[in-house]
Amino acid sequence: MNANTIGMLIIMIIYLGAMVLIGILFSRKNNDTSDFYLGGRKLGPIVTAMSAEASDMSSWLLMGLPGVAYLSGCAEAGWTAIGLAIGTYLNWLIVAKRLRRYSHKANNSITIPSFFANRYRDKSNSLLAISAIMIVIFFVPYTASGFAACGKLFATLFGVPYMPAMIISAIIIVAYTSLGGFLAASTTDLIQSIIMTGALVVVLIYGVHMAGGMDAVITNAQSLKGYLSMTMSHDAATGGTTPYNGLTIASTLAWGLGYFGMPHILLRFMGIEDENKLKTSRRIASVWVVISMFIAIFIGIIGNAMTKAGAMDVLENSSQSETLIVRTAVLLSNHGFLAVLMAGLILAGILASTMSTSDSQLLAASSSISENLLQDCFGIKCTKKQSMLMARITVLVIAAISVFLARNPDSSVFRIVSFAWAGFGATFGAVMLFALFWKRSNRNGALAGMIVGGAMVFIWKFLIAPHGGLLGIYELLPAFLCSAAAIVIVSLLTAPPSQEIIDEFESV
Repeated sequence: MNANTIGMLIIMIIYLGAMVLIGILFSRKNNDTSDFYLGGRKLGPIVTAMSAEASDMSSWLLMGLPGVAYLSGCAEAGWTAIGLAIGTYLNWLIVAKRLRRYSHKANNSITIPSFFANRYRDKSNSLLAISAIMIVIFFVPYTASGFAACGKLFATLFGVPYMPAMIISAIIIVAYTSLGGFLAASTTDLIQSIIMTGALVVVLIYGVHMAGGMDAVITNAQSLKGYLSMTMSHDAATGGTTPYNGLTIASTLAWGLGYFGMPHILLRFMGIEDENKLKTSRRIASVWVVISMFIAIFIGIIGNAMTKAGAMDVLENSSQSETLIVRTAVLLSNHGFLAVLMAGLILAGILASTMSTSDSQLLAASSSISENLLQDCFGIKCTKKQSMLMARITVLVIAAISVFLARNPDSSVFRIVSFAWAGFGATFGAVMLFALFWKRSNRNGALAGMIVGGAMVFIWKFLIAPHGGLLGIYELLPAFLCSAAAIVIVSLLTAPPSQEIIDEFESV
C-alpha cells in the first residue's frame, strides 16, 4: 500500500468512525420502538428531503448508473433517470402529505404494514403479515447489493479480498443503525447526501480534464454508434447498436412507479414533524435528484472518453464499469496531498451512497419482522426494553443474511437494485395509491394487489421476459398494472368498506 492509498484509507476510517459516533449519540434518544423506527415524527424539512433521496439513490447513483452509461450510452441510463425524476416529484407532490396525515390518523401507524392494516381495519392480520414478508423478501437482496458495493470499493482500491472487505463494511453499517435507529439513519443520510454531491462534482471536473477536455468527451461519444441516442443503445462488445423502442422506453420510465411503494422512502414522509413543510422538502429533493443523476450519467460518458485517451484501462463488463468512480479517485490521488484528501472524500461518498440506503433498508426490514410479524401477528408481548432488544437483534440477523447473499463479487449492483425496486413498486405502489385516494378500495382488494404484484415480478422476470422481443420489458410495468387491476376488480366484487373506514378516509 503506497502513501496515497494509506491517506485515502485514513480519511475513510475517520468518516466511518463519525457515522458510528452519530449512532451512539442518537441511541440515547430511542425510548421506545416508535422512536427507533420513526424518530417520534420529529424530522425537519431538510433532513426529510435529503435523507429520503440519499436512502433512495444508494450505490446505484455512484456505481450502477455511471457504469450503465459507460457501457451503453444514454438510452437506458437516461430514460431510467427521467422516470425516476418524474416519480420523485409526483411522490412528494401527491403521496407525502396525505400519507403523513393518514398514517397518524390510522392509529398512529409507525410502519408501512401497520398503516395498511389500520387503514383497512384488517383484524385477520393478513395484510400485516403479507406486506411484512414482502418487505423482507425484497429488502434482503437490496441490502445485499449495498454490502456488495462496499466490498467492491475496498477490494478495487486496496487490493484486499472481497469477502473480508464486504463484511467489515456491513459491520459498520449495522453498528450505527442498530444503535441510533431512525434518527441516526436520517441524520447520517443528510451528511452522506452532501458528501455524495461533492464526490460527483469533483469526479466530473477531474474526469473531463483527464479525458482531454469537453471537446474530447463529446467527440468520443459521437464516434460510438448509438451512444448519445435516446432511441438506440450502444453495444460495447460488438460496437453496434440495439434499438430502444417505445415499449422499452415506457418500461424503463416505469422505474418512477417504484417510488410509490418504497418503504424506506415512505417512512420519511411519515416521520416529518410538520406536514406543511413538505413543500420545502419536495423542492429540495426534486432539484437534487435531477442534478445528481444527470452528473452521474455524464460521468459514465466521461469515463468512456478517459479510456479512449489512455488515462484509464478499458472496463469490459458491468462489474468493472461500476468501479469507474473508484478508479477515477485513485488516479486523482496521484496529484499531491490535496488530491489525496479529495480522493478520500470521493470514496467516502461512495460509502455514503451505500450506507445511506442500507441503514434505511435494515430498519424497514427489521420493523417488519420485530413489530409486524413477531408482536402484531404472533402476539408476542414485550416490554419497551425487550422490544428495543428484539429490533436490534433483527437488524443483525437480516444483515447476516444479506452478507451471505452478497458473497459473489461479480454480481451487478444495478441489476440487483432494479429487481428489488420492481418488487417494491409492484407490491406496494398501487396499493399505496389506492389506499390514499380511492375510498371504495377494501382490505380484500389491497391483499390481492400485494400478492398479484409481488408474484408478477417473479413471473415476468424469470418466465416471460426471457422470451425476448416485446415481452423482454422491465418487470415493474406489467406487474404494477396487474396489481392495480387486481385491486379494482377484487374491491368491486367484494363488500365495500365500513362507514367507519369511509369517515376516516374523508376526514383525511
